[in-house]
Amino acid sequence: MLPPVLLSLALGLWGVRRGGDMWRDEAVTYDVSHRGLADLWHTLGNADAVHGLYYLFLHGLYSLFGDSELLLVLRLPSVLAMSAAAAGVALIGRRLAGPRAGLFSGVVFALLPSVQRYAQEGRSYALVCAAVVWATYLLVRASEERRPRLWAAYGALMLVACLLHEFAVFALLAHAVAVPRAARRPWACAAAAAVAGLAPLAALSHAQSAQVSWIGVGGGAYAGAARVCLLGVACTALLRFKGRTGVPSATALPRVALSLLVVPTAALMLLSLVKPLYVERYVLYCAAGLALLLGAALDRVARGGRLRIAVVVVATATALAALIPAAARLRSPQSRSDDVTAVAREMRDLGAAGDGVLYLPGWRRLTSLLPGPQAAEGLDDLALGRRPAASHTLYGTEVRASVLRARILGHTRIVAVGDPTGAPADPAGAAAVKRTVLRERFVACESRRVHGAHLTLYARPGHCPA
Repeated sequence: MLPPVLLSLALGLWGVRRGGDMWRDEAVTYDVSHRGLADLWHTLGNADAVHGLYYLFLHGLYSLFGDSELLLVLRLPSVLAMSAAAAGVALIGRRLAGPRAGLFSGVVFALLPSVQRYAQEGRSYALVCAAVVWATYLLVRASEERRPRLWAAYGALMLVACLLHEFAVFALLAHAVAVPRAARRPWACAAAAAVAGLAPLAALSHAQSAQVSWIGVGGGAYAGAARVCLLGVACTALLRFKGRTGVPSATALPRVALSLLVVPTAALMLLSLVKPLYVERYVLYCAAGLALLLGAALDRVARGGRLRIAVVVVATATALAALIPAAARLRSPQSRSDDVTAVAREMRDLGAAGDGVLYLPGWRRLTSLLPGPQAAEGLDDLALGRRPAASHTLYGTEVRASVLRARILGHTRIVAVGDPTGAPADPAGAAAVKRTVLRERFVACESRRVHGAHLTLYARPGHCPA
């Protein structure tokens, strides 16, 4: 168990500050978790209730440790959670398939690119993954030992996982497939308690479902998930084939691992036929199922003598060599869809104190919420009505069109922060006013591309900087 933990911890700490950058979701985490408890509570009533428990957790951490190492406080819980998950995967593999299979499974889990990515993300997904993995371990133990305390612990841990992110509930479907017939009754009681505890949050987050309207029907994401599931099926076939040739077979592991890999992914994809919701990180814990199958398959191949051990060593070395460039890229700002800290730097460089700023769309106001010198300070947010914390929203509220138009016309120079060329325009009425007034009354002086954003300095005719 110790090698996977140490490997996961080392990979998690490697480049954890990621060049000092922060992407949009992490900026939301930072801002919301720094609000007072009353403001935070009211915010969750309007938006992002699905992450409420995680925000409360980060609020407590920042209250204890402050902002002197804000990126470490933001990301270290995910690093530690993934290390705990690696330990849980190793223990499941050990219990179901033997010590070497457990060791291989834990190491494979720590090396998976998706695991490395979210081990360094200031969001809830690593914590959800750890909770589901350890709940799965408790499920395996409780099914064999039949002790009520284990079932109670299982139900409590699954409830925590679901409260951290409600799509952890799909792990219960995987467990329903994996649990032995003799243990179905106590499992059903524990699962029902977890679902009952989740119900109020699910009702509230359903009312906030417009927040995930950005999710599209991603054919590439679906195809990638299908390939991963097929790899898991191939590993399962290898394990069963080896079992028929007289080699001791881990019959329980394929059932548990394949269910954990396939069932949540398939359930979320089926739900996406009604409303697009499939995003890989929402079911990140499925990676534990893949790691268990790959680890057990490596163990089976290595049982055939020195030649097969050599094959495993060579294959592992090749895979590691192939993973190094991807691992290095995961620790660069370019690995995320945007970099709000880089945008803030360019805003400060492009504009000057007293210039106006317009955010297109409004969520780009996150650049003004970054801590201390990282924030885009000194620019006048022309569309801002009430700040995010005061309005109990994620991005603040904006003034009505007539006020906005007057504010824009009252400035000589304005920095516009928009999406990259080709991204869909913000359909809101205020956005149309911003674009129309800039087009009719201003000229574009200079444009810059930043990772995930497009900045343009506008000025009244004759006022562009020389």
